[in-house]
Amino acid sequence: MSVDLAHIRQVMAEADCLYTEAQLEAAIERVAQAINAELAERNPVVFCVMNGGLVFSGKLLPKLNFPLEQSYLHATRYRNETSGGELFWKAKPEISFIDRDVLIIDDILDEGHTLGAIIDFCQHAGANAVHTAVLIDKEHDRKARPSLKADYVGLTCIDRYIFGYGMDYKGYWRNAAGIYAVKGL
Repeated sequence: MSVDLAHIRQVMAEADCLYTEAQLEAAIERVAQAINAELAERNPVVFCVMNGGLVFSGKLLPKLNFPLEQSYLHATRYRNETSGGELFWKAKPEISFIDRDVLIIDDILDEGHTLGAIIDFCQHAGANAVHTAVLIDKEHDRKARPSLKADYVGLTCIDRYIFGYGMDYKGYWRNAAGIYAVKGL
């Protein structure tokens, strides 16, 4: 498949910046303070949800001032598309978390299908408690489960297609130093 880099560049050129890098860094600091206050004595296993959670996790982990085990998992519904499909596990957790608290770090809580499935997986595999941290919680009424909420949220955003700080547009712009909304989406 050939990628139209001109289109990818045009998407960025026309995108609306919803949050700057400074706003995101301040939000990550607030999330870290909340996690430090609540999980420091719980000996959590921390999982980064790949690939979207990589930037948030990388920025957040050094701000957590307690011992923890860290790993990753990779479950996706998007596969470089702009709309989600069936959940696909690319890599399940390899660290045991039986009778342990688990902290899942992800980029976004959109409809919550992926995050909900990960929470269910951890609970069924014996986690004592499952906590979730997301950089962005998208505001809309299409959540997979009306009760699904992240325990720690960096920022909320309007219901548009966003990218940057780990989130992609067709596999690109995860490296954008801000959160951007695609024009017209």
